[in-house]
Amino acid sequence: MSKHDQQPDEPRRGLRGRFGTGSVRTRNVIAATGILAIGVTATGFAATGSPLLQGKRNGTTSAETEIIANINSTNGPTGGYSTRQSNLSSTGGGAVYGCRSTAGGSAAIPPTNPCLRANNLSTGYAFEFNASNGLTAGLITVGKGGDATKPFTTNATGVATGLNADRVDGKNATDFLGATEKATDSAKLGGQEPAAFAQAGDFLFAAVDATGKVTASRGGTATAAVTPATTTATVTFTKDVSKCSFTATPNTATATSGLSLAVSSVTADGKQVRVDEAGTPTPAVLVPFHLQVIC
Repeated sequence: MSKHDQQPDEPRRGLRGRFGTGSVRTRNVIAATGILAIGVTATGFAATGSPLLQGKRNGTTSAETEIIANINSTNGPTGGYSTRQSNLSSTGGGAVYGCRSTAGGSAAIPPTNPCLRANNLSTGYAFEFNASNGLTAGLITVGKGGDATKPFTTNATGVATGLNADRVDGKNATDFLGATEKATDSAKLGGQEPAAFAQAGDFLFAAVDATGKVTASRGGTATAAVTPATTTATVTFTKDVSKCSFTATPNTATATSGLSLAVSSVTADGKQVRVDEAGTPTPAVLVPFHLQVIC
Protein backbone atom coordinates (compact mmCIF):
# COMPACT_ATOMS: atom_id res chain seq x y z
CA MET A 1 0.00 0.00 0.00
CA SER A 2 1.40 3.32 -0.94
CA LYS A 3 1.21 6.42 1.23
CA HIS A 4 -1.43 7.78 -1.07
CA ASP A 5 -3.69 4.86 -0.15
CA GLN A 6 -3.72 5.59 3.65
CA GLN A 7 -7.17 6.18 5.26
CA PRO A 8 -8.05 9.60 6.74
CA ASP A 9 -8.16 8.20 10.32
CA GLU A 10 -4.60 7.03 10.27
CA PRO A 11 -2.53 10.30 10.62
CA ARG A 12 -0.37 10.54 13.74
CA ARG A 13 -2.03 12.38 16.63
CA GLY A 14 -0.77 14.54 19.55
CA LEU A 15 2.53 16.32 19.75
CA ARG A 16 4.39 13.53 18.07
CA GLY A 17 1.99 13.58 15.19
CA ARG A 18 2.10 17.37 14.90
CA PHE A 19 5.78 18.01 15.42
CA GLY A 20 7.24 14.67 14.51
CA THR A 21 9.40 12.33 16.55
CA GLY A 22 12.77 13.65 15.65
CA SER A 23 13.30 16.18 18.50
CA VAL A 24 12.77 15.36 22.17
CA ARG A 25 14.04 18.86 23.14
CA THR A 26 11.28 20.48 21.09
CA ARG A 27 8.62 18.45 22.85
CA ASN A 28 9.99 19.33 26.31
CA VAL A 29 10.10 23.08 25.55
CA ILE A 30 6.52 23.07 24.37
CA ALA A 31 5.31 21.20 27.47
CA ALA A 32 7.15 23.58 29.84
CA THR A 33 5.68 26.59 28.06
CA GLY A 34 2.15 25.25 28.61
CA ILE A 35 2.75 24.65 32.31
CA LEU A 36 4.12 28.22 32.72
CA ALA A 37 1.08 29.68 30.98
CA ILE A 38 -1.22 27.80 33.34
CA GLY A 39 0.73 29.05 36.36
CA VAL A 40 0.61 32.68 35.25
CA THR A 41 -3.14 32.48 34.79
CA ALA A 42 -3.63 31.03 38.28
CA THR A 43 -1.43 33.69 39.84
CA GLY A 44 -3.37 36.51 38.15
CA PHE A 45 -6.68 35.16 39.43
CA ALA A 46 -5.40 34.95 42.98
CA ALA A 47 -4.31 38.58 42.97
CA THR A 48 -7.65 39.99 41.79
CA GLY A 49 -10.39 37.61 42.81
CA SER A 50 -9.24 35.05 45.40
CA PRO A 51 -11.57 34.15 48.27
CA LEU A 52 -11.04 35.52 51.79
CA LEU A 53 -8.65 33.48 53.89
CA GLN A 54 -10.12 32.56 57.25
CA GLY A 55 -7.83 33.10 60.24
CA LYS A 56 -5.12 34.71 58.11
CA ARG A 57 -4.19 38.13 56.87
CA ASN A 58 -5.42 38.66 53.35
CA GLY A 59 -3.40 40.54 50.79
CA THR A 60 -3.33 44.32 50.44
CA THR A 61 -5.42 45.55 47.53
CA SER A 62 -5.22 48.74 45.50
CA ALA A 63 -8.91 48.80 44.56
CA GLU A 64 -12.19 48.80 46.47
CA THR A 65 -13.82 45.49 47.35
CA GLU A 66 -17.52 46.03 46.75
CA ILE A 67 -20.28 43.92 48.27
CA ILE A 68 -23.60 44.86 46.67
CA ALA A 69 -26.86 43.33 47.83
CA ASN A 70 -30.58 43.81 47.38
CA ILE A 71 -32.11 42.40 50.55
CA ASN A 72 -35.32 43.60 52.21
CA SER A 73 -35.47 44.19 55.96
CA THR A 74 -37.01 41.49 58.13
CA ASN A 75 -38.54 41.25 61.58
CA GLY A 76 -36.34 38.29 62.40
CA PRO A 77 -33.03 38.30 64.28
CA THR A 78 -31.12 38.09 61.00
CA GLY A 79 -31.58 39.28 57.45
CA GLY A 80 -31.84 42.67 55.83
CA TYR A 81 -28.11 43.52 55.77
CA SER A 82 -25.52 43.04 53.04
CA THR A 83 -23.04 41.59 55.53
CA ARG A 84 -23.16 40.62 59.19
CA GLN A 85 -20.20 40.36 61.55
CA SER A 86 -20.59 38.96 65.02
CA ASN A 87 -18.34 37.70 67.79
CA LEU A 88 -19.74 35.16 70.24
CA SER A 89 -16.98 35.78 72.77
CA SER A 90 -17.93 37.57 76.00
CA THR A 91 -14.92 39.82 75.49
CA GLY A 92 -16.59 41.27 72.39
CA GLY A 93 -15.22 42.60 69.15
CA GLY A 94 -17.65 42.46 66.23
CA ALA A 95 -15.54 44.52 63.85
CA VAL A 96 -12.72 47.03 63.81
CA TYR A 97 -12.01 49.55 61.06
CA GLY A 98 -8.67 51.29 61.02
CA CYS A 99 -7.21 53.88 58.69
CA ARG A 100 -4.64 56.68 58.55
CA SER A 101 -6.82 59.53 57.32
CA THR A 102 -5.67 63.10 57.93
CA ALA A 103 -7.90 65.98 59.03
CA GLY A 104 -10.79 67.20 56.91
CA GLY A 105 -13.14 64.32 56.27
CA SER A 106 -14.86 63.35 53.06
CA ALA A 107 -16.11 66.94 52.56
CA ALA A 108 -12.56 68.28 52.32
CA ILE A 109 -10.95 69.17 49.00
CA PRO A 110 -9.28 66.85 48.25
CA PRO A 111 -11.25 64.46 50.49
CA THR A 112 -9.68 62.63 53.42
CA ASN A 113 -12.20 59.90 54.06
CA PRO A 114 -13.01 58.86 57.63
CA CYS A 115 -12.29 55.34 58.83
CA LEU A 116 -16.01 54.61 58.89
CA ARG A 117 -18.85 56.26 56.99
CA ALA A 118 -22.55 55.42 56.92
CA ASN A 119 -24.31 57.22 54.09
CA ASN A 120 -28.09 56.83 53.72
CA LEU A 121 -29.16 58.03 50.28
CA SER A 122 -32.83 58.07 51.31
CA THR A 123 -34.72 59.60 54.27
CA GLY A 124 -34.04 57.10 57.04
CA TYR A 125 -31.36 56.78 59.68
CA ALA A 126 -27.70 56.71 58.70
CA PHE A 127 -26.76 54.82 61.86
CA GLU A 128 -28.12 53.18 64.99
CA PHE A 129 -26.21 52.26 68.14
CA ASN A 130 -27.87 49.90 70.57
CA ALA A 131 -26.54 48.69 73.92
CA SER A 132 -29.14 46.06 74.78
CA ASN A 133 -28.40 45.73 78.49
CA GLY A 134 -25.59 48.15 79.29
CA LEU A 135 -25.91 51.48 81.11
CA THR A 136 -23.59 53.31 78.71
CA ALA A 137 -24.01 53.19 74.94
CA GLY A 138 -20.42 53.94 74.06
CA LEU A 139 -17.35 56.15 74.28
CA ILE A 140 -15.98 58.96 72.12
CA THR A 141 -12.41 60.04 72.80
CA VAL A 142 -10.54 62.76 70.92
CA GLY A 143 -6.78 63.03 71.34
CA LYS A 144 -5.93 64.14 74.88
CA GLY A 145 -9.35 65.70 75.38
CA GLY A 146 -9.87 69.16 76.87
CA ASP A 147 -11.71 72.28 75.76
CA ALA A 148 -9.82 72.50 72.47
CA THR A 149 -11.24 69.17 71.22
CA LYS A 150 -14.82 68.38 70.20
CA PRO A 151 -16.60 65.01 70.42
CA PHE A 152 -18.45 65.79 67.17
CA THR A 153 -19.91 68.65 65.13
CA THR A 154 -23.31 68.99 63.49
CA ASN A 155 -25.25 71.40 61.32
CA ALA A 156 -28.51 70.38 63.00
CA THR A 157 -29.75 72.94 65.53
CA GLY A 158 -32.92 71.19 66.70
CA VAL A 159 -33.38 69.76 70.18
CA ALA A 160 -31.87 66.30 70.57
CA THR A 161 -34.61 64.18 72.12
CA GLY A 162 -33.48 62.74 75.45
CA LEU A 163 -30.24 64.74 75.55
CA ASN A 164 -30.36 66.70 78.81
CA ALA A 165 -28.20 69.80 78.53
CA ASP A 166 -29.82 71.41 81.60
CA ARG A 167 -28.22 69.04 84.07
CA VAL A 168 -24.67 68.28 85.19
CA ASP A 169 -24.16 65.03 87.08
CA GLY A 170 -27.94 64.84 87.39
CA LYS A 171 -28.22 68.26 89.07
CA ASN A 172 -30.01 71.37 87.90
CA ALA A 173 -28.04 74.58 87.39
CA THR A 174 -29.71 76.12 90.48
CA ASP A 175 -28.17 73.36 92.61
CA PHE A 176 -24.74 74.89 92.00
CA LEU A 177 -25.59 78.39 93.29
CA GLY A 178 -23.69 79.71 96.27
CA ALA A 179 -25.38 80.20 99.62
CA THR A 180 -26.01 83.93 98.96
CA GLU A 181 -26.51 83.80 95.20
CA LYS A 182 -29.81 84.12 93.41
CA ALA A 183 -30.97 82.24 90.37
CA THR A 184 -30.44 84.17 87.16
CA ASP A 185 -33.61 85.22 85.38
CA SER A 186 -33.23 87.21 82.16
CA ALA A 187 -36.61 88.83 82.88
CA LYS A 188 -35.34 90.26 86.18
CA LEU A 189 -32.58 92.62 87.30
CA GLY A 190 -31.18 92.04 90.75
CA GLY A 191 -34.13 89.73 91.39
CA GLN A 192 -36.60 92.52 90.64
CA GLU A 193 -39.32 92.54 88.03
CA PRO A 194 -39.10 95.25 85.32
CA ALA A 195 -42.13 96.97 86.89
CA ALA A 196 -40.01 97.71 89.98
CA PHE A 197 -37.98 100.24 87.99
CA ALA A 198 -39.10 103.61 86.68
CA GLN A 199 -39.14 103.54 82.91
CA ALA A 200 -38.15 106.25 80.45
CA GLY A 201 -41.06 108.66 80.15
CA ASP A 202 -42.39 107.99 83.65
CA PHE A 203 -43.59 111.04 85.60
CA LEU A 204 -43.94 110.57 89.35
CA PHE A 205 -44.83 113.18 91.96
CA ALA A 206 -45.77 113.63 95.61
CA ALA A 207 -47.50 116.56 97.37
CA VAL A 208 -46.29 116.74 101.00
CA ASP A 209 -47.93 118.96 103.67
CA ALA A 210 -46.35 120.53 106.78
CA THR A 211 -46.92 117.36 108.83
CA GLY A 212 -45.14 115.19 106.31
CA LYS A 213 -48.31 113.61 104.97
CA VAL A 214 -48.45 112.84 101.27
CA THR A 215 -51.75 114.37 100.20
CA ALA A 216 -51.47 113.42 96.53
CA SER A 217 -49.07 111.25 94.63
CA ARG A 218 -48.30 109.13 91.64
CA GLY A 219 -46.02 106.25 92.52
CA GLY A 220 -45.43 107.64 96.03
CA THR A 221 -46.40 106.24 99.43
CA ALA A 222 -49.10 107.69 101.65
CA THR A 223 -46.79 109.28 104.22
CA ALA A 224 -43.34 110.81 104.40
CA ALA A 225 -40.95 110.65 107.32
CA VAL A 226 -40.26 114.14 108.68
CA THR A 227 -37.44 115.34 110.91
CA PRO A 228 -38.77 118.64 112.35
CA ALA A 229 -35.45 119.81 113.78
CA THR A 230 -33.81 119.76 110.35
CA THR A 231 -37.02 120.13 108.32
CA THR A 232 -36.14 117.08 106.28
CA ALA A 233 -38.73 114.86 104.60
CA THR A 234 -38.21 111.47 102.96
CA VAL A 235 -40.67 110.30 100.32
CA THR A 236 -40.75 106.62 99.40
CA PHE A 237 -41.78 105.58 95.89
CA THR A 238 -42.83 102.15 94.66
CA LYS A 239 -40.11 102.08 91.99
CA ASP A 240 -36.37 102.62 91.74
CA VAL A 241 -35.97 106.31 90.82
CA SER A 242 -32.24 106.63 91.46
CA LYS A 243 -31.56 107.21 87.74
CA CYS A 244 -34.27 109.90 87.41
CA SER A 245 -34.24 113.67 87.96
CA PHE A 246 -35.90 115.35 90.97
CA THR A 247 -37.46 118.78 91.44
CA ALA A 248 -38.94 120.10 94.72
CA THR A 249 -40.87 123.40 94.88
CA PRO A 250 -42.61 125.06 97.88
CA ASN A 251 -46.38 124.68 97.95
CA THR A 252 -47.51 127.51 100.22
CA ALA A 253 -49.00 131.02 100.01
CA THR A 254 -46.39 132.31 102.50
CA ALA A 255 -43.39 134.08 101.03
CA THR A 256 -40.48 131.65 100.56
CA SER A 257 -37.95 133.84 98.83
CA GLY A 258 -35.11 132.70 101.07
CA LEU A 259 -36.10 129.02 101.11
CA SER A 260 -34.07 126.37 99.31
CA LEU A 261 -34.89 122.70 98.86
CA ALA A 262 -32.16 120.12 98.24
CA VAL A 263 -33.28 116.78 96.81
CA SER A 264 -31.30 113.53 96.78
CA SER A 265 -31.75 109.75 96.50
CA VAL A 266 -30.73 108.26 99.81
CA THR A 267 -31.32 104.48 99.79
CA ALA A 268 -29.58 101.56 98.12
CA ASP A 269 -32.77 100.36 96.47
CA GLY A 270 -33.26 103.80 94.90
CA LYS A 271 -36.89 104.13 96.03
CA GLN A 272 -36.51 106.91 98.62
CA VAL A 273 -35.97 110.61 97.92
CA ARG A 274 -34.95 113.05 100.66
CA VAL A 275 -35.90 116.73 100.63
CA ASP A 276 -33.86 119.04 102.88
CA GLU A 277 -35.27 122.56 103.49
CA ALA A 278 -32.96 125.41 104.41
CA GLY A 279 -32.85 129.20 104.11
CA THR A 280 -33.00 132.54 105.85
CA PRO A 281 -34.84 132.72 108.05
CA THR A 282 -34.50 129.00 108.84
CA PRO A 283 -37.97 127.45 108.70
CA ALA A 284 -39.25 126.31 112.09
CA VAL A 285 -41.49 123.69 110.52
CA LEU A 286 -41.61 121.82 107.25
CA VAL A 287 -42.83 123.96 104.39
CA PRO A 288 -45.30 122.04 102.18
CA PHE A 289 -43.79 121.14 98.84
CA HIS A 290 -44.33 119.37 95.57
CA LEU A 291 -41.78 116.73 94.55
CA GLN A 292 -41.55 115.81 90.89
CA VAL A 293 -39.62 112.83 89.53
CA ILE A 294 -39.02 112.60 85.77
CA CYS A 295 -37.42 109.52 84.19
